[in-house]
Amino acid sequence: MAGPTSTQRGALQEAIRAGPWRLALAAVAVGLLGTCAPRPGVLEQIRLEGELRVATRNNPTAYYLGASGPEGLEYRLAARFAASLGVPARFIPLESPAKVLAAVASGRAHIGAAGLAITPDWQRLVAFSRPYQQLKLHLIHRRDQPRPTGPDGMGTRSLGVVAGSAHAQAIAAVAHSTPALRFEAVPGVDTLDLLDRVWNGELDTTVADTNEFSLTRNYHPELRIAFNLPGFEQLAWALPHGDDALRARVDDFLVATQLEMPALIARYYAPSERFDYDSARSLVRHVQDRLPALQGYFQSTAHEFDQDWRVLAAIGYQESKWDPEAVSPTGVRGVMMLTAETAAAVGVLDRADAGQSIRGGAIYLQQMRETIPERVPEPDRTWLALAAYNIGYGHLEDARVLTQTLGKDPDSWQDVRDSLSLLSQERWYTQLKRGYARGWEAARFVDHVRGYLDVLEWVSPDPAAPLPGPAPVADAEPAIVPEAAPATRAGAGKNP
Repeated sequence: MAGPTSTQRGALQEAIRAGPWRLALAAVAVGLLGTCAPRPGVLEQIRLEGELRVATRNNPTAYYLGASGPEGLEYRLAARFAASLGVPARFIPLESPAKVLAAVASGRAHIGAAGLAITPDWQRLVAFSRPYQQLKLHLIHRRDQPRPTGPDGMGTRSLGVVAGSAHAQAIAAVAHSTPALRFEAVPGVDTLDLLDRVWNGELDTTVADTNEFSLTRNYHPELRIAFNLPGFEQLAWALPHGDDALRARVDDFLVATQLEMPALIARYYAPSERFDYDSARSLVRHVQDRLPALQGYFQSTAHEFDQDWRVLAAIGYQESKWDPEAVSPTGVRGVMMLTAETAAAVGVLDRADAGQSIRGGAIYLQQMRETIPERVPEPDRTWLALAAYNIGYGHLEDARVLTQTLGKDPDSWQDVRDSLSLLSQERWYTQLKRGYARGWEAARFVDHVRGYLDVLEWVSPDPAAPLPGPAPVADAEPAIVPEAAPATRAGAGKNP
């Protein structure tokens, strides 16, 4: 009988470090592999190990921590696939597509779900599932620079693409038929980094797919599509070679979710209309020149109330643009623009004091969150709490009652959002307990906060990590709650 190979010995050593139960499983596996017994298929390995290991990317296109925990299209799909197998998913965030592919090829991960495009080069390393999304590739430039009209019209403009990426393979194919086209394959970055370089002027152009471009439009509104590259990019999951049973199971799952895919894709990638161009530019500027002075207050307060500091910061930006001295014509004031009544109710003595104002806003948001029925899942629970923060819980409850009357889901934010605008229509508000309300303002308030939250999650994808810039206030502690995400309102508690 042949002994275990060096790879098998390495797996056994890793299992020893992982713990007793995994050591026992690894010993059995090594014993089997050291004999003539066939190696169990990946589906059987998943069943024996009791988990689906998913190699992914820690970025907005795949897997990230949102306001309510892990988020991202790949996270949603892979977690749902794991549930269909009767096991939980364990996500392994890696730094590059190459490492995701290596993890699948080596057996460290059962599948790779990371926004991977099917390419001939990558197909030599792994197998791919059926595609779940087809994308165009765009050449991206700044709107204030001359627009290149096609590959042969690039002139001396610099073009950077991620080294070893599907984008690099695509642009190389274009360059093969357009000898004048020159590009640089940049190592150690991803497409979002290169889009940032185009925005700040370090690079003239780059290549991005539709998903990547959509994600940057709020944060970098100056970016525009110059032209589309030929053909399409097909996204799929990476699978180990030679396991037809796993591939069939994955393909069946993706076919079964095909009807839901447009809604899932829209949730994470559809171009947002929460901002206009000027407000997005202002937010980017204020992240740099205003947020650092308040960051410590947001973080320490969020830690105290088990909240996400980025949610509090997004509310503060909607309310006052992070101006501690802001005052409205109706008398609300401070970072969180509290009314005098609300400030008194939550123990705020000086609304102009940034720390007190932020803490008062957090208390008020917590009170609104606690009024939402416990059955309401996240993120709808947060969006409903934000609406109540703006319009008062009574009017939110009216909107939920009206939503149910109309045969829709009172626990769904999108359904309730549609009903909020009806609170200003006489045919509806006369039938409700609390009467007329400017419900459309609450809907727009939540839209704006969610839009600002999108940008803050982009700037600070780890909610526990500080932003670059001035240090937080001395007594601030980092938030421990993982993420995750239009008109001026008159202040929290306006309609209690």
